[in-house]
Amino acid sequence: MLAIPDRVSVICLSCLACLPIVADEPEASDPYVAVLGIAQDAGFPQAGCRKACCQAAWKNNQLRQHVACLAIVDPQQGQRWLIDCTPDFREQLHALDQLSPTDTTPGLDGILLTHAHIGHYAGLIHLGRETIGANRVPVYAMPRMRRFLEDNGPWEQLIRLRQIAIEKLVAGQPLKLNKRIEVTPFLVPHRDEYSETVGFCIQGPSRTVIYIPDIDKWERWEIKIEDIVADADIAYLDGTFFANGELPGRNMSQIPHPFVTESIERFKKLSARDRDKVRFIHANHTNPILDPSSSATRAVKAAGHHVAEQGERFSF
Repeated sequence: MLAIPDRVSVICLSCLACLPIVADEPEASDPYVAVLGIAQDAGFPQAGCRKACCQAAWKNNQLRQHVACLAIVDPQQGQRWLIDCTPDFREQLHALDQLSPTDTTPGLDGILLTHAHIGHYAGLIHLGRETIGANRVPVYAMPRMRRFLEDNGPWEQLIRLRQIAIEKLVAGQPLKLNKRIEVTPFLVPHRDEYSETVGFCIQGPSRTVIYIPDIDKWERWEIKIEDIVADADIAYLDGTFFANGELPGRNMSQIPHPFVTESIERFKKLSARDRDKVRFIHANHTNPILDPSSSATRAVKAAGHHVAEQGERFSF
């Protein structure tokens, strides 16, 4: 069993003048992951939403949340990677620059993609000629994801103009980012219209982080999620919907994410130590856990889990 995470800190990325709220200041040289967004692919508030769930966020910018994304940073080597490239890439790159300044643009040593749903790759367009005009930013992709980018515009233009360079990911095969950090993609069941879907195991000198923003019901996976959590130090898990019926008039079996309520019930058998590792992420705009004061958020905390916070950092 690996050690319980003991170095988590939070910095406000929506108001960069704010000082970081630090639970336990990590060593300056420690690699870390930073949460650059916690919302589902369309962000929060969602375009066109006039319902109560988004009204407060339309009126108050401080309540808004970017699309789910993790940064991996190695301060010792001055290196930075992103897991997924979201429609909020502009703001997230700026936030990353505040956390880990660099002299180059975009200053990314790579982008690792989970799958081909819009919230996870659409931000690549910012690397093109109309914006950054990047030079061969490595984009790590699984085989179907790679073919999707190579065979469809405008993504193929990024490759043709050498603004991105597609690098291979293989399920179950560790990828060494540098001497201290390696990531391993693993296949998960999901709606795979255009590509396969993966989660990532991120391993550093002393700790392990799991990232699964999108997956179908836990029971559809041949791997027990409880075993994944037990072997990790922190686990960012799919929290897209809080409960059944969250989308009135929609058949939610057609979008079979594990409800947060289902995960809470399933994880009851975990030790308190393992329950504490779970941080729900990728929340749909209808999900009440986006409100820190909601009964849903209180239920998550009462169960011994957490809702991921935009700006939190975990050294590993």
